[in-house]
Amino acid sequence: MDGKPTDRELMIALAGNPNAGKTTLFNTLTGLKQKVANYPGVTVERKVGRWAFGGTGVRLIDLPGLYSLDASSIDEEIALEVLTGKIEGSERPDAVVAVVDATNLERNLYLVTQLIELELPVVVALTMMDVFEKEEHTIDIKKLSDMLGVPVVAVQSATGRGIEELGEAVLSSAGSSVEVPEGLRIADGNKIFNRYKFVSNIVQETVRHNDRRAHQIADRIDSVLTHKFWGIVVLLGILLLIFHAIFSWAAIPTDLLDEGFGSLADAARSVMPEGMIADLVADGIIAGVGGVLVFLPQILLLFFFIAILEDSGYMARAAFLLDKLMGRIGLHGKAFLPMLSSFACAIPGIMATRTIEDRRDRLATIMVAPFMSCSARLPVYTLMIGAFFAGQTVLGFVSLGAVIMLAMYLLGIIAAVVVAFVLKRTILRSAPSPFVMEMPPYRMPAIRTVLQSMFERAWLFVKRAGTVILAISIVLWALTYFPRPAEVAEPTTEITQVSEGDAESAETAAESEHLQNSYAGMLGHAIEPAIQPLGFDWKIGVALIASFAAREVLVSTLSIIYNVGDDADEESPSLISAIREAKRPDGTLVWTPLTAVTVMVFFVLAMQCMSTVAVVRRETNSWAWTLFMVGYMTVLAYAAAFVTYQGGKLLGFG
Repeated sequence: MDGKPTDRELMIALAGNPNAGKTTLFNTLTGLKQKVANYPGVTVERKVGRWAFGGTGVRLIDLPGLYSLDASSIDEEIALEVLTGKIEGSERPDAVVAVVDATNLERNLYLVTQLIELELPVVVALTMMDVFEKEEHTIDIKKLSDMLGVPVVAVQSATGRGIEELGEAVLSSAGSSVEVPEGLRIADGNKIFNRYKFVSNIVQETVRHNDRRAHQIADRIDSVLTHKFWGIVVLLGILLLIFHAIFSWAAIPTDLLDEGFGSLADAARSVMPEGMIADLVADGIIAGVGGVLVFLPQILLLFFFIAILEDSGYMARAAFLLDKLMGRIGLHGKAFLPMLSSFACAIPGIMATRTIEDRRDRLATIMVAPFMSCSARLPVYTLMIGAFFAGQTVLGFVSLGAVIMLAMYLLGIIAAVVVAFVLKRTILRSAPSPFVMEMPPYRMPAIRTVLQSMFERAWLFVKRAGTVILAISIVLWALTYFPRPAEVAEPTTEITQVSEGDAESAETAAESEHLQNSYAGMLGHAIEPAIQPLGFDWKIGVALIASFAAREVLVSTLSIIYNVGDDADEESPSLISAIREAKRPDGTLVWTPLTAVTVMVFFVLAMQCMSTVAVVRRETNSWAWTLFMVGYMTVLAYAAAFVTYQGGKLLGFG
């Protein structure tokens, strides 16, 4: 690269190992002047920001966190393509800022040598100097710079230390010619070994460690947090806090959002003429967007905790602790948090898989995360248990309902383990991922970084999933709304009769009648032959179709179908009574305890959540994988429900 660019905007790449402080430095340099998008054709994120320095226009691109440029993962492939100017819509950078953790100098400098070998101007930003100096170590920065042949600047984002010097070094280096150090000019066959030798010599020549055991406190903490028993105990306690927060702390804002969108829908109806447009806006658009945004409190809390665990240095310890356990079923150690997060909601759980570097490991985790029984399944479980198993006990004192509830959760876990085991040995087969993760130093999380990461992920969720979910919501609304007769006919004899003076019940009966004749009702009748072997009739079929919007919609759909009002909940005595008494045309009961268990088994295994489908599509960047997940989960759910119902009948439980 000849000559320094002065008449155009500079493009500077930011590269570094995970946990080296790269994200914090990027946020410091760019402030809020940054955009997040995906690289073309892949799900790896591209963060680009504006770095205003000395009146010069600088575009800063944050490369994925990586340990090397050996292109053994998609992150490394993307980084190498950016640095060599081969990525679509991007030119080769004018310079690279290599973020290096001073407390892990030898490991971090390996990547620096690879960057230098690309003959790109490199400026080393030495981070974690406060921790390094607090432990009374010393480093000769000038000698380090001379031996590497590139500028080295000690920086500290929190205090602004070295930020101005870093900018000056970048401006003076951008576009300049690069001299590869003599120690790196070796034959390709010995490249890796001599490269390591070169780095080792530099560290020995420039660093002086304190003779005392500098990491004594950290070692003592690690002896507990990575212990085979106590480490698990601490981890379970932390996870308990996280899920308590997701379930409990998020309840109030979730309810407020739910009520807010309900009020917004009512307000829309009050100012719009009664008719199709008002119904579309209230029941299609507002309800669809509201169904997405009610997940925001959970997502914000989850990513708040993830950011804290990562920034504090604990996440690496937890992943190390669980890697062997997760590896037995073919999953990466980092899969534990997404899997457990999915018990609250599969959406933030799937989004949390971004911490898994290997594409196949990440896909395997995404494919099985929806098996975890999320909170949306609880209304279904509660309704079925309340209708057929309330008040019953096992061994005289254990609630049968609690046993069945636990069984549903265990069924989801077992299904996830088995499917992950199969996937990782078939279509997602790959060599065991080397669990290369150095233990970062313990440090206080940077509040700015935590909050920025939390809100950034929340905005991406709204922006990426919102359009797809909105479209599906409108389609589902249309299926239940059309065809719309000019005047709703009197309820058929199949619908429970209501008294003439009860206007609300008459309206509900009319809505139930309309639902039968809607496209959704037609679909229910159309799929009835396929679901009869499961013990389901057309009404349950309509509920299954409608609950694709969200699993808990099953309850409100059944409330309309059974003429008890669409505001009845899973604990409504009228709905429970209607389910117990519902009969087929031949007089036999539609619902039995066996039918209830079959419905629960189906909901444990089926992909009944359009929000999750939309997020999987966005996170995998592939309709093929999304449809594969929907397809195999539906087949598995049908097969399990068939075995449950038909097997139960053979055993005399019909």
